[in-house]
Amino acid sequence: MTKAVGPRAILIGAGLLWVASQGVQADTNLIIRAVIIAPPPCIINGGSTLNVPFGNDLLTSRVDGVNYRRNVPYTVTCDAPFSNAMRLELRGTGASFDARVLSTRNPNLGVKLFVNGADWPLNAAVNFTYPNFPVVQAVPVKRAGSILLGGAFDAAATLVVDYQ
Repeated sequence: MTKAVGPRAILIGAGLLWVASQGVQADTNLIIRAVIIAPPPCIINGGSTLNVPFGNDLLTSRVDGVNYRRNVPYTVTCDAPFSNAMRLELRGTGASFDARVLSTRNPNLGVKLFVNGADWPLNAAVNFTYPNFPVVQAVPVKRAGSILLGGAFDAAATLVVDYQ
């Protein structure tokens, strides 16, 4: 036997569905408050340019990646460091003959870097613990088989100190 569903039953069913769906919805306002803490900056060389004193008496025939190695004199001041775990990186353009050494204006001459006595490829970070800064050294190197001409040379790079 079948019962006919009348308009009254449909109206009651639709009303119940509407009431049930209204009970699931809720609106509220949400306020988010936060404090972003940026670690204090470190200052390298008091904000001055770093100069490596290679001198004026380099002989082109003695530039071999060993002779004329010099310490890179730098200072870093960090007021209330966020962490003692830090890293040091020298960012620059690699020489055309070796991307691991810093390019100079002379296409046959580059500057090779060392950190704590070990090779330090350009654009590679080295970790250290503040305030024990790594010893950085630089030495001029030439393209294999090239003959260097005399004259002044320079190179540009950015020394970066960052938190690990």
